[in-house]
Amino acid sequence: MSTIEDADKIDAIGIDKNTGMVILKIFDHLDWSNESKHLYLLQEKLNGYIRFFESKEIYKAYPAAKSHEIAVSIDFAIAPPANALTFIDTARKIMQEAGLTLSFTVDGIEPEA
Repeated sequence: MSTIEDADKIDAIGIDKNTGMVILKIFDHLDWSNESKHLYLLQEKLNGYIRFFESKEIYKAYPAAKSHEIAVSIDFAIAPPANALTFIDTARKIMQEAGLTLSFTVDGIEPEA
């Protein structure tokens, strides 16, 4: 299984049965002891997902995506610190401009708004 450390790979892809959206999943198992490196890896991974979408490679790899809205979801094993949350907010805006939505969970649980 690929993870955040595999910048050039899509960790998982599928259709959310509740929303009908195609979800591109990022599995982030790392702790935040080296925050700058972690944020760099996250940035590179998200950039790869944007390229996968903008190049339309997603439709070759997963033809079902053609008729669905597409979202990226990060599954953090450990809650992101404040700097990472700021980064995620910025990334969310950039991804929205590209036509993607971005969300995250911590250990499978969505954070409260």
